[in-house]
Amino acid sequence: MSDVFSFTGCINDVVSHVNDWLWTYILVGLLLACALLFTIKTRGVQFRLFGEMIRLLGDSTQKEHKQHVSSFEAFAVSIASRVGTGNLAGVATAIAVGGPGAVFWMWVVALLGSATAFVESTLAQLYKRPASGSFVGGPAYYMQYGLRKPWMAKTFAVLITATFCMAYVSVQSNTICGAMDKAFGIPSVWMGGGLVLLSSLCVFGGIQRIAKVSSLLVPVMAVLYILLAVYVIFTHITLVPKVFGLIVSDAFGLRPFSGGTFGVMLMTGVKRGLFSNEAGEGSAACAASIANVSHPVKQGLVQALSVLTDTLLICSCTAFIILLSGAYTDSSLNGIQLTQTALQSEVGASGPSFVAIAIFLFAFSSIIGNYTYGEMNVKFLTQNKRWLLFVRLMNGAVMVFFGAMASLDLVWSLGDLFMGFVTLCNLAAILLLHPQALWLLRDYQRQKKQGVKSPKFLKSKMPGGRHEEFTAWE
Repeated sequence: MSDVFSFTGCINDVVSHVNDWLWTYILVGLLLACALLFTIKTRGVQFRLFGEMIRLLGDSTQKEHKQHVSSFEAFAVSIASRVGTGNLAGVATAIAVGGPGAVFWMWVVALLGSATAFVESTLAQLYKRPASGSFVGGPAYYMQYGLRKPWMAKTFAVLITATFCMAYVSVQSNTICGAMDKAFGIPSVWMGGGLVLLSSLCVFGGIQRIAKVSSLLVPVMAVLYILLAVYVIFTHITLVPKVFGLIVSDAFGLRPFSGGTFGVMLMTGVKRGLFSNEAGEGSAACAASIANVSHPVKQGLVQALSVLTDTLLICSCTAFIILLSGAYTDSSLNGIQLTQTALQSEVGASGPSFVAIAIFLFAFSSIIGNYTYGEMNVKFLTQNKRWLLFVRLMNGAVMVFFGAMASLDLVWSLGDLFMGFVTLCNLAAILLLHPQALWLLRDYQRQKKQGVKSPKFLKSKMPGGRHEEFTAWE
């Protein structure tokens, strides 16, 4: 057994070194640069059209028959993947490693990154393909048909399948088991076995079942958690200005600069922010593509809203609970245990139990939501059903159980590594294709100004003369 721990420890060391190099020298700057570029070029679409985002969320007019996925259901699938351990354990890890200032950079990533989410999701809608009465799409499709780079499309499809059906699943499972063990004393081996059974029942039901389950689970779990956070905040309302001040001062004050920890704080905030909201990673673009809407921009706006919902609302809830409690000053606490301890100090002995149940709902919805991305990309690579069965087994069984038994550091390191590579691949593609998303935004706004209540995309009007690539559109 000691040999196994030594081997996994060596793997974790190697992965951590690669992560440090990848994130320090490439991804943090690239993510922020792309987010700022898209914010400027869309003239702050995430701010200007916020009201339109809210309105579109309730637009179910495009769901013509039961196999179609509505705009809200696609939103729920993407939120199901976004809202998971990143919101409870990830925020706690960011604060424990990077300090309170890391929360500020999570906010920056969300505010600017929602423009990135708009671009990638609009492109995914543009290049989606009809499939079995519904639609499939995502970055692999706009790389294949928009950039006409099959090698890039296949590389992305493999990377995102490995990221979401394997690496991320182990993170979610690990966090669930850790929370359940602390709250109820349930051994990880038994909890892992139960998760294998539950997740297998969902992933073997396909995308439609996942969309239905997510659209039921996500609103309930989000509302309950937000209500608890509101209760904690209002009981400490006089301390809220101090918490805001702490976050901002720690982000720009003397401590991180004099202590040489500014880079760690920035990198941690960006990494945990991306893990939570996925803006630029390409995953939410897969969920965006399955919605049946009359114009690609509609789902682009809805997905931009999901980024803001995830980080500015749900992640902030966790951050305020932890900072108000003061538990973050205990260096022995990290991950989900920090969140549980913070809640225990605020609401009593029921705190850890509530977090355990919340993390189960958050992370379990992520496990089944993650599979959606894997299925789409496996079908892009091959029609051989044996590969689809393989991915279902890896997602619903093997990696769920691996995550239950592996160490916290190992599963997070693997998650960061795969997240880095898949994000790098997607950002390169949307940088090349973003002019098409900008044209679609102008077309949408032009129709709205003309009094068209529900703008419609006609591929014959798209400049470039490659209309045969837009097979899902008239």
